[in-house]
Amino acid sequence: MKKNAYQFSKRLFDLVATVLGIGVTSPIWLVAVVGIKLSDPGPVFYVAHRIGKDNQEFSMYKFRSMRQGNANESIFRGEENRIFPFGKFMRDTKIDELPQLLCILKGTMSVIGPRPAAIDQVGIVRAGKYDIASNVKPGLSGPAALYDYIFGDTVTDEKEYEEKVLPTRLELEVYYVRHCSFKYDLKLVWYTIVCIFARLFKKKPKRIFIELMECVECN
Repeated sequence: MKKNAYQFSKRLFDLVATVLGIGVTSPIWLVAVVGIKLSDPGPVFYVAHRIGKDNQEFSMYKFRSMRQGNANESIFRGEENRIFPFGKFMRDTKIDELPQLLCILKGTMSVIGPRPAAIDQVGIVRAGKYDIASNVKPGLSGPAALYDYIFGDTVTDEKEYEEKVLPTRLELEVYYVRHCSFKYDLKLVWYTIVCIFARLFKKKPKRIFIELMECVECN
């Protein structure tokens, strides 16, 4: 019963937060559309096919932040030289992920959860104990996403990212599924806001980073 109550409250929160979020950020959507069109000709949205709850495939939407070219972005590390300046700003402020609110409305994603898995990386990010992440809906933010935002984004080498960052990300996804609760979700929403403002002011949210590392040690 407790689990059902959590799932109900989580879905209700997702719907309310998403409707309010789209309404409040609608001017930002307009700025993003104009900024992308002025930066590089092509589509406004980037549609990625990802794996979510119960290992089901779904379409995930983002504002396009990279110049037109090879349609396949690197799975773990984007091709940094293709990111246009406005695209970098969108990534720094997480504006590029606002269209994922539409996925939350559809019910394929949640506000907080593990990050969606790329189809050709399921064998890595959902292998063994890490498959526990498929028990819940993927999230717009979460412990793994915050770790990536604070530290992972500073690692530009693909091999180094896979060796040093990815294992910690996967452990944080396991931690989230094992400890998820409505209170923890709200805490992570607040941490996401703090991290975005910290990035804007070029500060590192050390306390949040330390807490994330402690979560990994708990697994």
